Amino acid sequence: MKTKFFSAIIACFIITTVFSQSNLNDYKYVIVPNKFDFLKKKDQYQLNSLTQFLFKKCGFVALMEGDAYPDDLARNRCLALRSDAIKGSGMFKTKLTVELKDCNDQLIYTSKLGESREKDYAKAYAGALRNAFNSIEALNYKYEPNEKITALQTQNTGTKSEVAQEIQELKKEIQNLKKEKEAENVTNVPKVIEVQPKVETVTLVPAIKEEDTMEADIKEVLSKVLYAQEIENGFQLVDSSPKVVYRIKQTKLDHVFLVENKSAIIYKKGDDWILEYYANGILKQDILNIKF
Repeated sequence: MKTKFFSAIIACFIITTVFSQSNLNDYKYVIVPNKFDFLKKKDQYQLNSLTQFLFKKCGFVALMEGDAYPDDLARNRCLALRSDAIKGSGMFKTKLTVELKDCNDQLIYTSKLGESREKDYAKAYAGALRNAFNSIEALNYKYEPNEKITALQTQNTGTKSEVAQEIQELKKEIQNLKKEKEAENVTNVPKVIEVQPKVETVTLVPAIKEEDTMEADIKEVLSKVLYAQEIENGFQLVDSSPKVVYRIKQTKLDHVFLVENKSAIIYKKGDDWILEYYANGILKQDILNIKF
């Protein structure tokens, strides 16, 4: 009876391992976050760098979050799994597991629990992480393209050249709007004339440039979380007040919006939302924290 019971457990373990390996083999890349939730700083104790190194050691193409992504991954994010390290509870042991999720935030794989009794934090986290990776290494990962995943490439965006062309057109539109606004400000400048015999002095009150006021508004917004509320042809972005900070309009491109009444665009780059605008003739980019 005991023999049958242990045989059944071993069989289940083998089936689970094969199934996990098959799932992981569908994905070409692994993206490692530059900060884990249970730590206070980016790459604290060099744990994120170690995670990337261990994934590469197991045969994965591991990329750090925020790095320049390969062309196929930029077109199709579903080629990659997102990794995370989860800290377990314990007074005398440091415990970590590694999770892998797909582009739809579905959990694909969880490693075995890695443990360490080291008292030094750096050594404890590194030891627990290496132990957790033993189960990942045992999967013998090897990328095998899955047609269902690679087919998503043509559904996400158009060709690279079309995207680049659209962005260039949007930038030209921003420049034209900027010039029109400057011309309008100049024509509306009030004139103060001081009359003296045979002398006419004209004093111009300088117009407040839109990009100057916009840049000041942006500095105030960058530290806040903006929440997207759907409106006709786009969204309005509100803060926690709630106050409407921007209204953005949809374009022909996915994840690219025109900012209403501003010479600016908002678009998605990687996992970040970028606000791009001109200030004093210089093209600037700022990262916004937007929750859709």
